[in-house]
Amino acid sequence: IWLLTGDKKETAINIGFACSLLRQDMRQFHLSSVMDSGCSNQSEVILVAKKALVSQIKSFSQEINEEHNKHMPFALVVDGQALEIGLRSDVKDQFLQLAVECASVICCRVSPKQKALITRLVKEFTGKTTLAIGDGANDVGMIQEADIGVGISGLEGMQAVMASDFSLPQFRFLERLLMVHGHWCYNRISKMILYFIYKNIVFGLTLFFYEFYTSFSGQVLYDDWYMTAFNVLLTSLPVISLGVLEQDVPSDVCHQFPALYKQGQRGICFSWKRIIGWILNGAVASLIIFLSTIHALSTVAFLGKGKVADIAHLGTITYTCVIWTVNCQIALIISHFTWIQHLFIWGSILLWYIFLLAYGALPPSYSHTGFQVLTEAIGGAPSFWIITLLVVVASLLPYFIYMVLQRTFYPLDDHVIQEMKHCKKDIFDKPMWLREQQNSKRTTQVGFSARVDVKIHHLKEAIQQRRESIYNPTQRCPSPVAFWSLLSLLGKLVQTQGTAHELDHPPT
Repeated sequence: IWLLTGDKKETAINIGFACSLLRQDMRQFHLSSVMDSGCSNQSEVILVAKKALVSQIKSFSQEINEEHNKHMPFALVVDGQALEIGLRSDVKDQFLQLAVECASVICCRVSPKQKALITRLVKEFTGKTTLAIGDGANDVGMIQEADIGVGISGLEGMQAVMASDFSLPQFRFLERLLMVHGHWCYNRISKMILYFIYKNIVFGLTLFFYEFYTSFSGQVLYDDWYMTAFNVLLTSLPVISLGVLEQDVPSDVCHQFPALYKQGQRGICFSWKRIIGWILNGAVASLIIFLSTIHALSTVAFLGKGKVADIAHLGTITYTCVIWTVNCQIALIISHFTWIQHLFIWGSILLWYIFLLAYGALPPSYSHTGFQVLTEAIGGAPSFWIITLLVVVASLLPYFIYMVLQRTFYPLDDHVIQEMKHCKKDIFDKPMWLREQQNSKRTTQVGFSARVDVKIHHLKEAIQQRRESIYNPTQRCPSPVAFWSLLSLLGKLVQTQGTAHELDHPPT
């Protein structure tokens, strides 16, 4: 976490302690640059300052590497002159390497241009997603340079808000923006992209399999209007509902279990492993649909008088199985159902049959192979409905088996929480719910117990002063008031240290 401020060093350090970026048990490194006024040449002054800064960076890096306690948090405080030299091309790599090894970095006397430059360098050096928060016009460059910009509307105007991706009225709403909406959006976008890949593979590979089956004759399996309506009309609304309304867990649970936010940082929901898995899922489903329909219709009489199904009937039945499969697949993906999702998913399937009726009612010069295909051909055949049911179940079975195995043997954090909420463990087994909630709160290097540490520090100073004054210089015996005051301070110290231990070491 970086704090970039134009305030002086003392003010920035006080702000760091106030917002828990700094704490008493952190090792602080102060990078400062002292310009040698004895040198008349400006280039010599910069060269001497650069050498001194590089020497400090190497010394601090060596201390970090030699630290035996791996959980020891470090903080870096940089003044304006040192930052100006540290951002030069021949020093910036060493400076950034030291900075990323620290839990907190505080930069003082930073100009708006330097804020944007630091953000760009950190983004390029680490390759990670950066988020910048600002409330004034001097933060606009930093907000625009970051991957995600958050502007806070306040007394300094609306420039930061106008340049940001997200706007907040107060800083305290940042927690909900990240923990709730950040987790939801990551989950929604990941599922939506993977589902887009899946449904288009299922649809497209059936055409490829048919061309391969017919020795690439050039004959198209589906009617032109069928292919046009697939992405535009028959599968678009369920995807919109998935990307807008999906919630794997409720908002209050996102606050209670902060470990859920780690899914986005670790790339659990969207990775090459997931992408390849969904590609294989789509390919298997497409292969099952094509082979099942082609073999079910090619060997038996489908229509009256012993007639078999032609390409129009085969294409319509295969397309029907595809529509059912992709819409039922998104129903298996969705964790949070509302009436809107039900309307869009099952309404899209119903819309396909309405489309068939309307398209088949047109004259043959317009409907071509789709003329009366549902009412006079496939609609009255029981095998059409049986094939649709069996093929859809068979094509969804691999994903269903995978989902059962994953939730049984390798569940993710949201899977466990969904199970607990479904079984109402938060109501009937409150200790278990609280225990899992505590386990999800990982210990942090930038401590949430900073105020407790400060309180312990003040109590120790008060105890030391009380020990020094426990004997009255004019009396040979201890003062009873001072003695009982010392015991009271010792009791408060023990109680506060116990609170700090519970914060840093939650029960398992």
